Amino acid sequence: MEVGRCDSVRVIPADVSDAPPLTYADSVDVPVLFRSGPAKRPYKQWRTAKHQPWTSPGAFPAKNSWYLPTTTWREIVKAATEVGRDVTPWLHQAQQLARGELVARVAPLYAYLGMHDVTPKHPLPHSAGRRLTVNAVYEHGTERTAKSMLGYRLGMTMAEWACRSLMGLGQTWHLEDGGPIPSLATDFKDPARTLPDLWGFHEAENAYWLIEAKGGNVRKNRLVEGWEQLEEGSKVLHAYAHRRILCGASVQPQGDLFITIDHDQHPGQPPQPVGAHTTPAALGAPEDRLTDSDDALLSTARTQMLAYLVLRSAPPSQLRTVGLSADRSPRRRSGLTTPLERDPATRALRAHARAETTQADPESLRLHARTIGMDDFLTCRIPGTELRLGMSRRLFAACEQLHREDRLIAERTPGLRAEDQRIADEPADEEAEEQRRRTQRRIFREELELGRQRIEPRVRDAYEQATTRQWSDLLSGHPEPPLDVDDHPGLLEAATPETYLALRADDLPHHHR
Repeated sequence: MEVGRCDSVRVIPADVSDAPPLTYADSVDVPVLFRSGPAKRPYKQWRTAKHQPWTSPGAFPAKNSWYLPTTTWREIVKAATEVGRDVTPWLHQAQQLARGELVARVAPLYAYLGMHDVTPKHPLPHSAGRRLTVNAVYEHGTERTAKSMLGYRLGMTMAEWACRSLMGLGQTWHLEDGGPIPSLATDFKDPARTLPDLWGFHEAENAYWLIEAKGGNVRKNRLVEGWEQLEEGSKVLHAYAHRRILCGASVQPQGDLFITIDHDQHPGQPPQPVGAHTTPAALGAPEDRLTDSDDALLSTARTQMLAYLVLRSAPPSQLRTVGLSADRSPRRRSGLTTPLERDPATRALRAHARAETTQADPESLRLHARTIGMDDFLTCRIPGTELRLGMSRRLFAACEQLHREDRLIAERTPGLRAEDQRIADEPADEEAEEQRRRTQRRIFREELELGRQRIEPRVRDAYEQATTRQWSDLLSGHPEPPLDVDDHPGLLEAATPETYLALRADDLPHHHR
């Protein structure tokens, strides 16, 4: 077309976007309804409502309505592996049990969820056209107790996903591990209080979030119970600005997974600043601030301790490293992960490494990879799954140091570790056992906070010095794991600045309709 000639120009309608359509094999749409408080289950509305596109990444939406964000199964699995009570301080003598804990967090999702294609009444451009649903075994074959197990894991996972991937909340923490205000920690750990599940800090809102998760066949009575738990949490945190979030992840036979988010804001004074003696409440995503924040580094290492223990306890033959770009900037994400389809630097570096060297010369490959700007992340398959988790050399070293500090605390506190308990000392009832465990966790967290000024510099030193260490050194003399720079067909990879996750496309929840 000649410059100045505009008589033949066709104007593109405003509702047509030139954004590329989502093509990830594991992408799914998740209907989400925002409301001001618990109400009846929106029967069938998740199918028939006119959903809004999700246009508020990293923020709370401006109005209550139905939304239809698109995510990936990788993102959901990542949320499942990280949410919940921290059990790692009690795994000093049996590190391999970390594998079982990770299996417990993801296996119910794989066991009872499926994907199916949908044709919505009001389609949105670039939606995946697939949704999650429960499978035939859940519908027709399993027991109520197994359904309850899925409900708990699904509720926690989707609350983590919604708050962090959609709305930009920072790292979440289980409330039983300590609340946001150290001076109120005793109230948050009071076994007599029925409190919500999680808390976090939202940087953009400059407010704490209290989160209660419900999952499964979620009816109004369960949501009302959850709202009462949030109100009990507000009684403890009443002096500080916070938002209450009640996340209901509903699944039922012949229906898609949908989420209701009931919410309100509680006014109050600004949150306490992050400092040397506060519970870790990193601003935004802690992993994006590791170079300039000791608090963010410590909280990230704590979050990744399960993955670290899996890597540490795996037989050397099961370990390998994968090549990722040393430039983290393409993996500054709006959600929890970046699919490696969207990290062209990594794909280009892998192709370069394959062209210049061969796998038959592993030492030459490792040296060349580092020369061209590639990092090698240590990975391992989680036994019983096709899921692979991994982390960078620096984060592994930081986790190693933190685990050492945990062990020192446990050794100085007789009776703290699970392995110190005798079977003959079983309490008379389950409630007494739970109270004893909460007391143990409180003692451990208090000791950790008292030693924070000593621990943070040690974790920082380990993180910084790891760049000059070999994996064979970090793995106590085991052979250097082989480096993989191949792009494997059917392998769905995702990464954050310091962590790695991969699963196979043929291991996705099966379509069954």
